[in-house]
Amino acid sequence: MSTVWGIPYLFIKVAVDGRMPPAFLAWARVALAAAVLLALAWRAGTLPSLRGRWRWVALYAVAEISIPFPLIAFGETRVSSSLAAIMIATAPLLIALLALRFDEAERVDGERLAGLLVGFGGVVALVGIDVSGSARELVGAAAVLLAAAGYAAGPMILKRHLTELDARATMGASLATAALVLAPVAALDHPTSTPSTAAMLAVIVLGLVCTAGAFVVFVGLVAEIGPSRTSVITYINPVVAVALGVAILGERPGAGAVAGLLLILAGSWLSTGGGLPPGLRALRSRAARAARRPAAQTPPEGASVEPASA
Repeated sequence: MSTVWGIPYLFIKVAVDGRMPPAFLAWARVALAAAVLLALAWRAGTLPSLRGRWRWVALYAVAEISIPFPLIAFGETRVSSSLAAIMIATAPLLIALLALRFDEAERVDGERLAGLLVGFGGVVALVGIDVSGSARELVGAAAVLLAAAGYAAGPMILKRHLTELDARATMGASLATAALVLAPVAALDHPTSTPSTAAMLAVIVLGLVCTAGAFVVFVGLVAEIGPSRTSVITYINPVVAVALGVAILGERPGAGAVAGLLLILAGSWLSTGGGLPPGLRALRSRAARAARRPAAQTPPEGASVEPASA
């Protein structure tokens, strides 16, 4: 998942640089993914399971797809793919903040609260050093940061209301809803000239691999380990995105991007409990308590042990 969601920033950059408008790009990848997943769900007969859940499907679609996708594409018209990926890495921090109000199981304290402060220090370093000199880049960075807020809210909605349903049906319906929401904006932001071949190929990869396939796996992760720990995939996302941006697009992250990346990743790691699932953390705690207990005394070698009386 970290790799699959680390490569979209490259393909989004290729698409918008290839004359694909941001809103139309978001709609095209979503519509393609929705068609594939709805066909699979219909074939499996799982679409009726959505009955009574449509308001949550719609809310998830808006938070996770309709808002973030065009904002990221818009942001990448103003900032590099590397910087966009680093800003999205704030999603675990934003989940921790939202949990203070909406999800007791995901709330932070102690070292996790310290992680929030470290991570937001990374955002300040990134914006203050690399972006602050350009109003154009500031607007792009703000758009991507708002997209990260949507990525934080979406998994929490998914966890509470939708994870027990078939992933193909849930994500197919969510993507179809998002496509309907995005359609009017896409119609106003349609291409005025034919996009490049690279841009159209980028849309296909974004739709089939980075949207349809990725969201099905994502649902399983949220159901298994919760939204906070699912979001640790963003530890590797920006590393993949920065590597691709440097190797393929010739991007050169500045000092603020490097410092911001390190602080955001450290803060995300701390704010999600070091990335360990609750079961493993419980085992670690029990092992530590057992190690602190005095060892049971054993009789000297060769001594006999009297059986306990009845």
